[in-house]
Amino acid sequence: MRFTKNNDVLGTSNRGNPTEAGLCTLCRADCSGKCETWLSSLVGRKLLYPRSFGIVTAGANNTTHVGTSYNSLRIQGYAYGAHGLVGEMTHDADDCIFPNVSLETEFGKEVKTKVRMPLMTGALGSTFVAQKYWDSFAIGGALVGIPVVIGENVVGVDRNSEIAPGDVRKGKIKSAPELERRIDGYLRYYDGYGGIIVQLNVEDTRNGVAEFVADKYGDKCIIELKWGQGAKDIGGEIQVRSLDYALFLKERGYVVDPDPSSPEVQQAFENGSIKSFARHSRLGATHMDTVDQVRRDFMGSVEYLRSIGFKRITLKTGAYGMEELAMAIKFATDAKLDLLTIDGSGGGTGMSPWNMMQSWGVPSIILHAKAYEYASLLAAKGHDVVDMSFAGGFALEDHIFKALSMGAPFTKMICMGRAIMVPGFVGANIEGALFPEKRGALNGHWPELPRSVQRIGNSAKEIFASYFDVEKKVGKDEMKNIPYGAIAFYTLADKLACGLQQLMAGARKFELNQIARNDIFSGNRETARETGIPHCADVNDESAKKILNS
Repeated sequence: MRFTKNNDVLGTSNRGNPTEAGLCTLCRADCSGKCETWLSSLVGRKLLYPRSFGIVTAGANNTTHVGTSYNSLRIQGYAYGAHGLVGEMTHDADDCIFPNVSLETEFGKEVKTKVRMPLMTGALGSTFVAQKYWDSFAIGGALVGIPVVIGENVVGVDRNSEIAPGDVRKGKIKSAPELERRIDGYLRYYDGYGGIIVQLNVEDTRNGVAEFVADKYGDKCIIELKWGQGAKDIGGEIQVRSLDYALFLKERGYVVDPDPSSPEVQQAFENGSIKSFARHSRLGATHMDTVDQVRRDFMGSVEYLRSIGFKRITLKTGAYGMEELAMAIKFATDAKLDLLTIDGSGGGTGMSPWNMMQSWGVPSIILHAKAYEYASLLAAKGHDVVDMSFAGGFALEDHIFKALSMGAPFTKMICMGRAIMVPGFVGANIEGALFPEKRGALNGHWPELPRSVQRIGNSAKEIFASYFDVEKKVGKDEMKNIPYGAIAFYTLADKLACGLQQLMAGARKFELNQIARNDIFSGNRETARETGIPHCADVNDESAKKILNS
């Protein structure tokens, strides 16, 4: 449909099979290019336009829509008007230009969290990819001014963390160096926009992560309760290749498969027929059988987190069915949470079982359409509905616009997982190729710059379109501490921001809170039926006929 392996207009190509978002189904850290997200991390907003300007013409190939997905939604444009002009801007054409579109927004109830653009990362937890490239993700997110989420199990899998037996309320965690490294890395460059969110799953709750974070960081962190994610309907997994590490994780209380303490498994490992172990988290809420029980437990958890000092609390839920979606929206609203992230099926940043990822859960567009419906029901009854963030397979600026429109006015943020991990990979590879002595520490994979990069440049100043924007922000002296992955992150975010500004200007919306459901329409009748977003031929049809009959 929309994405093929090669895009001649942009000069991009996918190494593997492209997904609905345009990323490869399997995104590799050592990839030498060059999907749209990969190349955008280097050249930035240049990739908004067709290549070889001056000797080409270009036309869209996405005018026929099949099936129900975000790519079957189209963005409405208008030939007159301007809405949401801020400050001293007027309706003069000199003011109504796309660079004047404001992307700043905020979310939260009692304490507002300001962000520079309506974007946040997915939960980057105990996967080794998140650990290896954390500095790029955290510093890049902080410089852009968006929230970055530390995912589940970071303390539990850290062999250097000290977790004592006993009551979590008395401080089970004595040290958590990896968690502290991640929080401190973000806060070093935090300037009042964005925020660092720490997620809690079953094991994190047992280990006392919330108590540790509250005691050490106070209200500098946002805490997030986790019900699930879009990639899988069981807890998070990682894969380890060491028998000793697998035994350590089992002693920490995790489910490890196959069982590393089994003599037969150990023998198979020694002989090479078993080469790795999968570490799994537990399912939550297994002791509850009714909605009322879940509600009481949830409200109790929120009350407790507030009692130990958290002023901002969020919830992340996955692609469960409609009952769980309604519970998440209603409970989060009643508890006055600051944000609810709703993650639709298909994406993932960790080690989700492949066929589970392919076949479980509610697809993003359907889940998000129902989220709007349910939120509207609560709003009609007078509830102050929780601010929402939509997640699940987003990578491009039009995805951001469409998802914000789908959930307007309740959706304040869009969550991207895999897409904004790509610049961390490519930046580390470039830095490692340019400075071989640092390659191992950076987890770089390239012995030298591939031709896909050399066509752009041979130094950071030549390669990254946003290099000097970052330098202006942090200063020349501080640039030596900024990983190239963070510069790539900033460059990609700049492209997404510019593309979003252009789409908003075309819709005559100059402030995010002006985006509405009528700024998108469906490209086919099936999508209209499933989402409640009218077909493009029906939108404003009545007003059009009034013009004709006037």
